[in-house]
Amino acid sequence: MERHEEERLCGKCRVDCGLHSYNLRDIFTWRLLKTIAMGQILSLLICGTAVSCQYLADAGVETPMLQSFLNYVLLLLFYTTILSTRKGDRNILHILKTKWWKYLVMGLADVEANYAVVKAYQFTTLTSIQLLDCFVIPVLMLLSWFLLKTRYRMIHFVAVMVCLLGVGAMVGADILAGRDQGSTSDVVLGDGLVLLSAVLYAVSNVCQEYTVKNLSRVEFLGMMGLFGTLISGIQLTVLEIGAVQAIKWDFRISMLFAVYALCMYALYSFMPVVVKMTSATAVNLSLLTADLFSLFCGIFLFHYTFSALYIISFVVITAGFVLFNAVPTYSALPESGSSEDDPAEVFADHTAESSSDHLLPAEKDPQRPETLIPAAAAAAAL
Repeated sequence: MERHEEERLCGKCRVDCGLHSYNLRDIFTWRLLKTIAMGQILSLLICGTAVSCQYLADAGVETPMLQSFLNYVLLLLFYTTILSTRKGDRNILHILKTKWWKYLVMGLADVEANYAVVKAYQFTTLTSIQLLDCFVIPVLMLLSWFLLKTRYRMIHFVAVMVCLLGVGAMVGADILAGRDQGSTSDVVLGDGLVLLSAVLYAVSNVCQEYTVKNLSRVEFLGMMGLFGTLISGIQLTVLEIGAVQAIKWDFRISMLFAVYALCMYALYSFMPVVVKMTSATAVNLSLLTADLFSLFCGIFLFHYTFSALYIISFVVITAGFVLFNAVPTYSALPESGSSEDDPAEVFADHTAESSSDHLLPAEKDPQRPETLIPAAAAAAAL
């Protein structure tokens, strides 16, 4: 009798956590491997932007708004141009007439999130930024819960805690290696800017997830290119015109700007595909490894001190990411699906549909919506 009661309680716990009837073959699927690989591609692209930024900083060039402006211009030239050639309600004029203010808010949040986190380096330390920047994940989960009606299980919260422990190991390795870089001129202001950027990144990412899952990836990127170029262009003129004029342009500096802009353009173009496959929260969890890739590059390029904690941190973050993907999240809202016939979108749709295998018969409830959002990180930093 006692054994039966113990098995019943264990079974109830497994259902609450979302692990009922799961085995390793259910968890380590081809979809999960693709999700991990695509998330790490995003991290490598962020690593490319970080390395190019470091080389630009070493050359005395500190123009973050100019760098962001170049990325938005590339988005404008490609995706906004595509929107301009479309007809009907998918044309840019119709979109601007009906939803211009929504995309203005989205673009403003994205541009200011980038600017706030870069500005924070002038006032606080690298350690504080790495720790506080993780604030984007709980804010993103909160916004997803209320705005996208995403429903998490206990295992998802445990997975997030595991990932944050991995970040703690990374920060500890930085401290032991003496990499507590940055400034301490106004720590309170710097930390406040990091928290502000995290909230803005969360807003931008939630808007991105809703747009690419219900409207169109090209529409999101086209509008981001239009309003991002407009907003960053104004800020560039007001804040950085002197710094841009002081740049001593040569082939090396030009190539560094080109590498940064192309990495950011690829990141912005590829990230909506991964978000549609998974979720904005899952993407931001996978992006936690971006700092580690930057550190590994720094060991060879900038002679950083190696620590075994970096390897431990990478393993822990990856384990948390896998744990988060072990069980899908549910949404109380049905997804209308993308309205465009884009190869990347079709691939994402096919992958998302294949994830329905994770919906267990024992978990089905006639009163629970059957719509499933496959959840796999962000912010950041976009």
